[in-house]
Amino acid sequence: MVNIYETEGGKLNALQDFEEGCWVKVTAATMWEMEPVAKKYNIDIEDMRAALDEEEKSRIVLEDDYTLVLVDIPASEIQHEKKVYTTIPLGLILADGAIITICSEDTPILNTFIKSHVRYFSTKKRTRFVYQILLNSMTTYQNVLRSVDNRRLAIEARIGEEKEDEADLVELHDLESTLVYFETSLRAAGMVIDRLRRYKHIPQFPEDEDLLEDVQVENRQAIEMATIYREIIDGTSELMSNVINNRLNNTMKYLTSITLVMAVPTIISGLYGMNVDTIGMPFGSMKMGFGIICGLTFLLCLFILWILWRKRML
Repeated sequence: MVNIYETEGGKLNALQDFEEGCWVKVTAATMWEMEPVAKKYNIDIEDMRAALDEEEKSRIVLEDDYTLVLVDIPASEIQHEKKVYTTIPLGLILADGAIITICSEDTPILNTFIKSHVRYFSTKKRTRFVYQILLNSMTTYQNVLRSVDNRRLAIEARIGEEKEDEADLVELHDLESTLVYFETSLRAAGMVIDRLRRYKHIPQFPEDEDLLEDVQVENRQAIEMATIYREIIDGTSELMSNVINNRLNNTMKYLTSITLVMAVPTIISGLYGMNVDTIGMPFGSMKMGFGIICGLTFLLCLFILWILWRKRML
């Protein structure tokens, strides 16, 4: 799908055709939908398709007629009835008289501009628009990272409970994987941002320098957050594993104690159940011998239970 917008008098208006200073928003477009855009602005169609490939890495491509800035942005999806986070590429093309954004899905990072939630936004100021998109992306990263940490806190609060340990461990692993992807994407985006500052091919305006510095600061902060949260999740995973192992040890201890107690009547009944003469067997010839043996066995089991309790084995 291809949408064309232009700001006029501080308002964003939808257009039917390409105009000077417009914003061309390409979302999950097919080849035939992208061809008119590529032909209009003399863009290599493969550069446009690169933004739709989930395996593409962040980079800058400098051509004679346009500049492609490719960065990863955060996205979410539903897996096994749970919301998980991932990253997808976002392509920003600065062409002659237009800025083109290409993404495989309708992302909130761009929708905030459509809803006019960004101050001083103008499609005609292409360099500032790119910086504002990058700043919005870094802010979104930080918000998602906070959501990841909140989910970790919820799991941590359930560590003392006796259920869903396995599911929580799997979720912690998923969160840790998310943070690894985020940190990798943020570091790659940081290199792209540094190159944007150095490249003279992209017009640089003094009034936008502070905005680019804000993007760099937010990028570093997001990287630091991802690193810290990943280390905390490592500690939480280790804590949960230790708790589960401790519960298993306690269970084995109880089972061992019960086995030890049950071994006493088993041994005694086995001795008295042997096919031998009862003469010489304690209480073997007495009328109340069976009851006496059962009573003594019961008392012996109680004694062993008391010893195990004193040893904190129960």
